[in-house]
Amino acid sequence: MTPADAVSQTEPAVSAGTFGERLNGAFDRFGRLCVGIDPHSWLLTEWGLPDTAAGAERFGRLVVEASAGLVGIVKPQVAFYERFGSAGYLALERVLSDARAAGLLVIADVKRGDLGTSVEAYGQAWLTPGSPLEADAITLNPYMGVGSLASTIALATDAHKGLFLLAATSNPEAAALQQAILAGGAQAGRTVAASVLDQVQAINSAATSAAGMGSIGVVLGATVALADFGIDIHAPSTAVTTPVLAPGFGHQGANSTDVASLFGGYAQGVIVSESRSVLSAGPHHVADEITRRVTEAGATRG
Repeated sequence: MTPADAVSQTEPAVSAGTFGERLNGAFDRFGRLCVGIDPHSWLLTEWGLPDTAAGAERFGRLVVEASAGLVGIVKPQVAFYERFGSAGYLALERVLSDARAAGLLVIADVKRGDLGTSVEAYGQAWLTPGSPLEADAITLNPYMGVGSLASTIALATDAHKGLFLLAATSNPEAAALQQAILAGGAQAGRTVAASVLDQVQAINSAATSAAGMGSIGVVLGATVALADFGIDIHAPSTAVTTPVLAPGFGHQGANSTDVASLFGGYAQGVIVSESRSVLSAGPHHVADEITRRVTEAGATRG
């Protein structure tokens, strides 16, 4: 049985609705674990696959097959496909197609950011229903200003898709920028990271009922002290739940059982993202490792 055949027999993980509603449904059914699809060169070697577009395709489709029915969310890291050029994108399209067929929510980790029609075109590539690269959500870089992403935010809202804007990331090189204090404007006195979060929460509040899950989220690293970034985890500024894509669990050191203490009032929206800690199990044991991680993260279920 091929991966595509296997996933076609899997009951869809989520139903129609806004991205926030679908995410909440995935939380309710499967918990918060998100499996990364990162075909590093060394992982392809460990999996007995060639470091080629074909190897990355096989890797991704096997991860999708292993994830279907166990988790509700996968996150392909697009860079590991893009490195193979057009053949890599074709491989990624097939991985995305398998994931859609399995009913998995797909967050494409693309980290795009630009101005005007350029960022709009990025949004069209990844968020338009029927696009070969269609995903449920993408990551965006807001450091040309959150307002520069307005067209993609509008597109995502209209298409019932989601976005995750980088806010407080776990790489040490980002701290000086993301912890910097804004000198002017409506967000004067806030850190850059807190300002991104504030603006995302305002967008969600305008588009979502007070009891709902928003569709626009942020990336907050699980291995950083959010207080250092000016983020008070005990006092979300809105009743709407903001989705939080949280890398750093597993291999990077954060423990999924600590979501409540790490994220406080934002914990309800946290997606526990794990990649290497799961993928290192290899092709024959990755499903077992996913099951183990889901069990460990049981306390984080919605």
